[in-house]
Amino acid sequence: MVNTSESRPPLPPFSRETAIEKVRQAEDGWNSRDPDRVSHVYARDTQWRNRAEFVHGREDVRAFLDRKWRKEFDYRLIKELWAFGGNRIAVRFAYEWRDDAGNWFRSYGNENWEFGFDGLMNHRHASINDVPITESERKFHWPLGRRPDDHPGLSELGL
Repeated sequence: MVNTSESRPPLPPFSRETAIEKVRQAEDGWNSRDPDRVSHVYARDTQWRNRAEFVHGREDVRAFLDRKWRKEFDYRLIKELWAFGGNRIAVRFAYEWRDDAGNWFRSYGNENWEFGFDGLMNHRHASINDVPITESERKFHWPLGRRPDDHPGLSELGL
């Protein structure tokens, strides 16, 4: 039974099209840099591994994201579907950001997601590596917020 008050379509099992839609929704949410908005796509008892940090529950997710975006300035993210099946989706991603000293980074990673029948994410496992880049090496040049539909994705950018 799906609780429609907390349901987050598309719902599993995922087709290729609905998995791509779910990935783009996640990208759009994270590019909003709004911890409250983003945290509500995760189950109340969600379990995360983000790098070496373990996060338990929606409130901890919100606090994690708030902390993250207070130190990662000019954050722009692109996610791409890697694989899917049933209620699971695997993505690869890259995001660019700068620190408070003006140093730029591109962070590369992979995520494995598992969803409940309500479309909320129950589990997120993320492996991420940060690579220092110069400002001239940046590839993500859209205004802060949602990536425009005509902006190249990871594969088109050779990432």
